[in-house]
Amino acid sequence: MRKAKTRSYGASAKVSAVKTQAKTMQSTKTLATAMGNTTKAMGAMNKQISPQQIAQTMQNFEKESTKMAMTEELMDDTLEDLLTESGDEEEQEAIVNRVLDEIGIEVSGKLAEAPSAHKGSLADSNAAKDAELEAKLAKLLQVNDD
Repeated sequence: MRKAKTRSYGASAKVSAVKTQAKTMQSTKTLATAMGNTTKAMGAMNKQISPQQIAQTMQNFEKESTKMAMTEELMDDTLEDLLTESGDEEEQEAIVNRVLDEIGIEVSGKLAEAPSAHKGSLADSNAAKDAELEAKLAKLLQVNDD
Protein backbone atom coordinates (compact mmCIF):
# COMPACT_ATOMS: atom_id res chain seq x y z
CA MET A 1 0.00 0.00 0.00
CA ARG A 2 2.81 2.38 0.85
CA LYS A 3 4.51 1.62 -2.42
CA ALA A 4 1.31 2.37 -4.31
CA LYS A 5 0.95 5.65 -2.46
CA THR A 6 4.57 6.59 -3.21
CA ARG A 7 4.11 5.66 -6.89
CA SER A 8 0.93 7.74 -7.00
CA TYR A 9 2.80 10.80 -5.60
CA GLY A 10 5.62 10.23 -8.09
CA ALA A 11 3.22 9.97 -11.03
CA SER A 12 1.38 13.11 -9.85
CA ALA A 13 4.66 15.02 -9.68
CA LYS A 14 5.59 13.90 -13.21
CA VAL A 15 2.16 14.95 -14.55
CA SER A 16 2.56 18.38 -12.90
CA ALA A 17 6.02 18.77 -14.45
CA VAL A 18 4.67 17.86 -17.90
CA LYS A 19 1.79 20.34 -17.41
CA THR A 20 4.22 23.13 -16.47
CA GLN A 21 6.45 22.30 -19.43
CA ALA A 22 3.42 22.43 -21.78
CA LYS A 23 2.46 25.90 -20.43
CA THR A 24 6.04 27.09 -20.93
CA MET A 25 6.03 25.82 -24.52
CA GLN A 26 2.70 27.58 -25.20
CA SER A 27 4.11 30.88 -23.79
CA THR A 28 7.24 30.53 -25.90
CA LYS A 29 5.11 29.94 -29.03
CA THR A 30 2.97 33.04 -28.27
CA LEU A 31 6.09 35.17 -27.71
CA ALA A 32 7.65 33.93 -30.98
CA THR A 33 4.44 34.80 -32.88
CA ALA A 34 4.35 38.29 -31.35
CA MET A 35 8.00 38.88 -32.19
CA GLY A 36 7.38 37.76 -35.76
CA ASN A 37 4.49 40.21 -36.12
CA THR A 38 6.60 43.02 -34.64
CA THR A 39 9.43 42.26 -37.04
CA LYS A 40 7.03 42.40 -40.00
CA ALA A 41 5.62 45.76 -38.81
CA MET A 42 9.10 47.22 -38.31
CA GLY A 43 10.16 46.00 -41.76
CA ALA A 44 7.11 47.67 -43.33
CA MET A 45 7.89 50.94 -41.51
CA ASN A 46 11.54 50.86 -42.64
CA LYS A 47 10.36 50.45 -46.23
CA GLN A 48 8.05 53.47 -45.95
CA ILE A 49 10.34 55.80 -43.99
CA SER A 50 14.08 55.57 -44.04
CA PRO A 51 16.09 56.45 -40.91
CA GLN A 52 18.19 58.88 -42.97
CA GLN A 53 15.05 60.73 -44.02
CA ILE A 54 13.90 61.00 -40.39
CA ALA A 55 17.33 62.33 -39.34
CA GLN A 56 17.23 64.92 -42.13
CA THR A 57 13.71 65.97 -41.16
CA MET A 58 14.82 66.40 -37.54
CA GLN A 59 17.81 68.52 -38.63
CA ASN A 60 15.54 70.72 -40.77
CA PHE A 61 13.12 71.10 -37.86
CA GLU A 62 15.93 72.15 -35.52
CA LYS A 63 17.25 74.67 -38.08
CA GLU A 64 13.80 76.20 -38.64
CA SER A 65 13.16 76.29 -34.91
CA THR A 66 16.41 78.22 -34.40
CA LYS A 67 15.45 80.66 -37.17
CA MET A 68 12.06 81.19 -35.55
CA ALA A 69 13.67 81.87 -32.15
CA MET A 70 16.04 84.43 -33.70
CA THR A 71 13.16 86.13 -35.56
CA GLU A 72 11.11 86.26 -32.37
CA GLU A 73 14.03 87.82 -30.49
CA LEU A 74 14.49 90.45 -33.22
CA MET A 75 10.78 91.28 -33.15
CA ASP A 76 10.80 91.57 -29.36
CA ASP A 77 13.82 93.90 -29.47
CA THR A 78 12.23 96.03 -32.19
CA LEU A 79 8.92 96.32 -30.34
CA GLU A 80 10.73 97.16 -27.12
CA ASP A 81 12.71 99.90 -28.88
CA LEU A 82 9.53 101.31 -30.43
CA LEU A 83 7.66 101.33 -27.14
CA THR A 84 10.47 102.92 -25.14
CA GLU A 85 11.35 105.77 -27.53
CA SER A 86 11.56 109.06 -25.65
CA GLY A 87 10.99 111.15 -28.78
CA ASP A 88 7.28 110.34 -28.73
CA GLU A 89 6.64 112.35 -25.57
CA GLU A 90 8.53 115.36 -26.86
CA GLU A 91 6.68 115.15 -30.17
CA GLN A 92 3.32 115.00 -28.40
CA GLU A 93 4.19 118.02 -26.25
CA ALA A 94 5.24 119.99 -29.35
CA ILE A 95 1.93 119.18 -31.07
CA VAL A 96 -0.10 120.21 -28.00
CA ASN A 97 1.83 123.48 -27.72
CA ARG A 98 1.32 124.18 -31.44
CA VAL A 99 -2.44 123.59 -31.12
CA LEU A 100 -2.65 125.79 -28.02
CA ASP A 101 -0.67 128.53 -29.80
CA GLU A 102 -3.09 128.39 -32.72
CA ILE A 103 -6.02 128.75 -30.34
CA GLY A 104 -4.31 131.64 -28.61
CA ILE A 105 -3.59 130.13 -25.24
CA GLU A 106 -0.16 130.68 -23.80
CA VAL A 107 0.49 127.87 -21.36
CA SER A 108 3.95 128.75 -20.10
CA GLY A 109 3.05 132.33 -19.14
CA LYS A 110 -0.22 131.36 -17.47
CA LEU A 111 1.33 128.58 -15.43
CA ALA A 112 3.85 130.93 -13.83
CA GLU A 113 1.05 133.25 -12.72
CA ALA A 114 -1.23 130.45 -11.51
CA PRO A 115 -1.74 130.28 -7.75
CA SER A 116 -0.09 127.40 -5.98
CA ALA A 117 -1.56 125.43 -3.13
CA HIS A 118 1.64 125.35 -1.10
CA LYS A 119 4.49 127.81 -1.02
CA GLY A 120 7.85 126.77 0.43
CA SER A 121 9.61 123.49 0.40
CA LEU A 122 8.80 120.33 2.25
CA ALA A 123 12.08 120.56 4.17
CA ASP A 124 11.12 123.99 5.58
CA SER A 125 7.80 122.70 6.92
CA ASN A 126 9.49 119.65 8.47
CA ALA A 127 12.11 121.87 10.14
CA ALA A 128 9.38 124.07 11.62
CA LYS A 129 7.49 121.05 12.94
CA ASP A 130 10.69 119.61 14.42
CA ALA A 131 11.46 122.89 16.19
CA GLU A 132 7.90 123.03 17.57
CA LEU A 133 8.14 119.44 18.87
CA GLU A 134 11.50 120.14 20.50
CA ALA A 135 10.07 123.22 22.25
CA LYS A 136 7.15 121.18 23.63
CA LEU A 137 9.57 118.48 24.80
CA ALA A 138 11.71 121.07 26.56
CA LYS A 139 8.61 122.50 28.35
CA LEU A 140 7.60 119.01 29.47
CA LEU A 141 11.09 118.33 30.79
CA GLN A 142 11.03 121.64 32.73
CA VAL A 143 7.62 120.80 34.24
CA ASN A 144 8.85 117.38 35.35
CA ASP A 145 12.00 118.87 36.93
CA ASP A 146 9.96 121.32 39.03
